[in-house]
Amino acid sequence: MKIAFAATRPDTALAAGEVLALPVQKGGGTAGLVDEADPLLAAAAAGQRFDGEAGSVAELFVPAEGGARRVLLLGVGTGDDAGYERAGGALTARLLTSGVTAAVADLGAAAPLAAARFAAGAAQRAWRFDEYRTKLADKQKPSLASLTVVGSDAAWRDRAAVTDGVALARLLATLPPNILYPETFVERVLSAVDGLGLEATVLTEAEMRDLGMGALLGVSQGSARDARILALRWTGAGEGAPLTALVGKGVTFDTGGISIKPAAGMEDMKWDMGGAAAVAGAMLALAKRGAKANVIGVMGLVENMPDGNAQRPGDVVTTMSGQTVEVINTDAEGRLVLCDCLTWVQREHKPTRIVDLATLTGAMIVSLGNEYGGLFSNDDALADALLAAGRASGDQLWRFPLADAYDRLIDSPIADVKNVGPRGAGSITAAQFLQRFVETGVAWAHLDIAGMVWADKDGPTWAKGATGYGVRVLDRFVADACEA
Repeated sequence: MKIAFAATRPDTALAAGEVLALPVQKGGGTAGLVDEADPLLAAAAAGQRFDGEAGSVAELFVPAEGGARRVLLLGVGTGDDAGYERAGGALTARLLTSGVTAAVADLGAAAPLAAARFAAGAAQRAWRFDEYRTKLADKQKPSLASLTVVGSDAAWRDRAAVTDGVALARLLATLPPNILYPETFVERVLSAVDGLGLEATVLTEAEMRDLGMGALLGVSQGSARDARILALRWTGAGEGAPLTALVGKGVTFDTGGISIKPAAGMEDMKWDMGGAAAVAGAMLALAKRGAKANVIGVMGLVENMPDGNAQRPGDVVTTMSGQTVEVINTDAEGRLVLCDCLTWVQREHKPTRIVDLATLTGAMIVSLGNEYGGLFSNDDALADALLAAGRASGDQLWRFPLADAYDRLIDSPIADVKNVGPRGAGSITAAQFLQRFVETGVAWAHLDIAGMVWADKDGPTWAKGATGYGVRVLDRFVADACEA
């Protein structure tokens, strides 16, 4: 869907078939954008129990030259940026397959960021993946081709960049596993960021073997698809400025390995690379908007399969850090991928802070459902910055504890550490495992986003399926906490 901005409502808004959308605050009016005394408006709103709640919609037809005009009243809640974003998503949800081809949203005196968030919400809600659907009925096909936002475009460039990053993350999470695997993940991401000024590094299995990445390679050894590490570096603050590392788990398909998962629902494990997808999308967004920060995004890419060469429960592997790991459960593979990525980025690039993201544990979904991602950190300032970025961006986070008592639960009797603890506190012991690979003096945070990268129902700015969760919070965190 094409997004355009206009300083004033264009005359084409009066054309037959074009929809006019107007924001309404909860308990308030449309700020003079239409005649608030018109009894038709009041009757339409009352008849649909519309009160301006963020994301709500009332629809009516008003007389126009030669016929009638379709008008949408869009609830923006209290009128904050998040309310406008939800309203943009609601507009697209109502019109995307309605047969309407164009809409005009007159936002009046909305602040530039509110207007940009409205456009971003509309654009993100329009994202679909129909590549393999060959028999769509006309009524199922998107019709809405353009949205003109009457308002300031001063903040749109940055929000457009983030929207592009969300789209990339969604695409990567949605592609089927016979199409997207470590090698093709790298190809698609490099193609998406081509020409944006990102410095790319790709590590092959041979190079990882030379570096001693026994944990990551242990996960990959049962697959016919070779593992990769992809790193994208953005130097927006100049050489010598502090470096922030974003590290993503990229298991492009997870059978569980020898500790195989149940068949029911296993197809969902194509999105077990949601952390790496979020990192890829965030790096695209940072480069497109020219972030004034130095950031490296590292994606550990493997496929976890159960063939005759696969890693066994009880194996001991040696990580790049030199620590040994007793593999109790081959389905606790994400932490084995991340630990070697964490060591590599610290040794090779010396970041001052690290944020890793992973669809790491089912226990996180038990704890938080599908409303928040889990946050673990060794640094209160970093944790607070991420929590604030989550609230501001809409990708919300909730902090969990780390403590020595939890760490002792993953001590192994025959190695330095085992890759799972007891059933209780499963998300915490997974985070404790990762913390063992963080060097002294490095601020680190772990985001367990298992419940957030895929949705079983439509949301405010996404349709059922991949959400792109993580891109927005990472971009906001960099903007607020890392940029010069």
